[in-house]
Amino acid sequence: MKTPLPLSPVHDLLPATPARFSAADADPLSIADLSTLARTGVKGPGAAAWLAALGLPLPSEANSWLALDDGGLVARLGNSEYLIEGKPELVEPLLLAFRGPGVYPVLRQDASFALRGSRLDQLLLQVCNVDFRSLQTAPHQVVLTSMAGVGVTVLRMGGSAQPVYRLWCDGTYGLYLWETLVGIAEELGGAHIVLDILP
Repeated sequence: MKTPLPLSPVHDLLPATPARFSAADADPLSIADLSTLARTGVKGPGAAAWLAALGLPLPSEANSWLALDDGGLVARLGNSEYLIEGKPELVEPLLLAFRGPGVYPVLRQDASFALRGSRLDQLLLQVCNVDFRSLQTAPHQVVLTSMAGVGVTVLRMGGSAQPVYRLWCDGTYGLYLWETLVGIAEELGGAHIVLDILP
């Protein structure tokens, strides 16, 4: 069984050939649409043991995340819910594996974006009451909050010089949130729609 490619709620707004991001770029703000990455979710009292039995490393604390060797990630949302994202070969076995008692699937039809740039903190302060600069001292923390009135899951990746913020939201709000973020980015000096934004 092949994982169906997720649809992006902002596909029609993207340029035909987005620019490629370079770590040397000094763009005020760059935004990437990562909605088509493969992802799945699972929750329940048996979720951690089930994922561990399938060979996945898991965050030890609630609301934290781990990077995987192949570029994917596992985020622990609360005590017993997990978001897994990465290549289809990571996600497909999880969709096919037998789930025993206490393991429940979570449908993940998220819009997912990544943001980076020298004026990123200014953008985030306009759309959310969380000061994400505090994540510099807690680099593997996951924040569940509201951004421009939309419930989001946010984490920080990369070093202190050029951090990348990943965010996920309900796909039905994806277009609204994208347009809001791009609009503020343009006011702050420019919104560059890019590929390869991840560290």
